[in-house]
Amino acid sequence: MYAIVEIAGQQFKVEKDQQVFVHRLEGDESSKVEFDRVLLIEDKGKVSVGAPAIEGARVTAKIVKHLKDDKVIVFKKKRRKGYKVRNGHRQYLTEIKIDGIKLKGATKKAAPKAEKVEAEKPAKEAPAKEAKPKPEEVLKKKETKEEPKGGE
Repeated sequence: MYAIVEIAGQQFKVEKDQQVFVHRLEGDESSKVEFDRVLLIEDKGKVSVGAPAIEGARVTAKIVKHLKDDKVIVFKKKRRKGYKVRNGHRQYLTEIKIDGIKLKGATKKAAPKAEKVEAEKPAKEAPAKEAKPKPEEVLKKKETKEEPKGGE
């Protein structure tokens, strides 16, 4: 049995007795935490998928310890400019151990409501725009209207 659960903004595939490193969670070491945002559960070949989450499903876990991840070096450089910056970053993590996956009733959350199909109303027709003459036609009209000058 496994579940896909959203923990601290990330999705994890978890099983019972698995240890997972997640972004720092609030809570003391050895305290219990419960995650109710379960997106999918597979149990003996039967898959339950939520829309977006499965109602009543829970994943319980125990906080093992809080720690920091390995250092990541961030180095920035702009060539020919004499610009170099070296920075380091250590992400705060929490190690949790999955105690169990509970599925109550295996009912899905209500699917998104179907949009009401309204009887198609004839769209309001926009008033017909007067067709603008092409520039060549405008020039021809001007030429025919003007009388030649100079008595030719």
